[in-house]
Amino acid sequence: MVEKVRDRKMDTPNARKALPARGKPYYRTIAKGLHLGYRKGQTGGRWVARHYIGGQDYVVETIADADDKLEANGTTVLTFSQAQDRARQLQADRHAPTPKAGPYTVNDALDAYVHWMEGKRKSARDTKWRRKLIEAELGDKEVAKLTADEIRKWHRKVSETPPRLRTKEGEQQRYRDLGTDSASIRQRRATANRVLTILKAALNYAWREGKVDSDKEWRRVEPFEDVETARVRYLSIAEAKCLVNACEPDFRSIVQAALQTGARYGELARLTVADFNSDVGTLTIGESKSGEVRHVVLTEEGKKLFGQLASGKEGTALLMTNAAGNPWGKSHQSRPMTDACAAAKINPVIGFHGLRHTWASLAVMNGMPLLVVAAQLGHTDTRMVEKHYGHLSKSYIADAVRAGAPRFGIEDTNVVPMEATNV
Repeated sequence: MVEKVRDRKMDTPNARKALPARGKPYYRTIAKGLHLGYRKGQTGGRWVARHYIGGQDYVVETIADADDKLEANGTTVLTFSQAQDRARQLQADRHAPTPKAGPYTVNDALDAYVHWMEGKRKSARDTKWRRKLIEAELGDKEVAKLTADEIRKWHRKVSETPPRLRTKEGEQQRYRDLGTDSASIRQRRATANRVLTILKAALNYAWREGKVDSDKEWRRVEPFEDVETARVRYLSIAEAKCLVNACEPDFRSIVQAALQTGARYGELARLTVADFNSDVGTLTIGESKSGEVRHVVLTEEGKKLFGQLASGKEGTALLMTNAAGNPWGKSHQSRPMTDACAAAKINPVIGFHGLRHTWASLAVMNGMPLLVVAAQLGHTDTRMVEKHYGHLSKSYIADAVRAGAPRFGIEDTNVVPMEATNV
């Protein structure tokens, strides 16, 4: 049975009375890629469901009236709990694979795999974005007839394809310039490997579900080697202080928030006063990249910062806005970050995401266990943390080698030093 989500602002009709009327719904995450919204009108409210469909896009549909004035009847008037059930059912209906006749293709395998990921509460966002690199070349291929040579040829082609730029639907796909230096080649091969991983995962799922008799063809395809070696860029404490001092006041707040939490820019930009729990010193990240809700623990320094940001604001107000009082939007951080780096004489310039790396790197170097770092960053396990920051840990490699390496008891020389004695 799915556990119901609680929200003190929307749970009951009395709680919803305190919300100001507005056109934009008040949203609450109830599942990965699914939000239940309450649109408050002048005479009452309605429940809506917001579904994530990939590519940073959402679809919103009306569910029913809220039980603000009329008693819930389970159909046209719903309680908060009933609205959650209806939204989940709509999501299940939306993502249910449609049976089809004919050969089972790579596209069919991808559809089934994405549906399985969503049902298991795993992030399907990356798969939906990267599958476009699979569909064009292999999407219509029958899985049972797919060969290792076809996959290798496609894999190589992906590694030689320029990085794609965000393009509006209906317009011709735009690309970034393809660099020829070793770093650019490494990056493109790393991308090709990640897409290959998605393809193999989808095909393996199809094989486990009995859609194909053998997995030997794609099992023979190997990824490019030695491509995941990029150095993580992070700031020292002194550099971080210089950067903060070089920021404009509005941007300074969100930069400090990133340094105190390791949270992503988009996560920070959406934080409201209600997401800050001053009693226990935590932040609730409701819409993360993984789709999971997480709680970020703050230091005393962090509690003080967010206490100042929340002071005098209503619970629904954003913790951080730009100088005009508007939300920090997509890419709004790029120019202020570049300007602050220039003013602070930080070279090479670091991107906003580098503040996340800074928090993680400094935390690991201070001895924080990798499992704790992973939890704070929103990772389900330590693999990514070990990959990017493990070498910085005081105990990750050095202590393990010193504790477990063999001892041979061999002296540096076979000459035994003589001790002087009094005659």
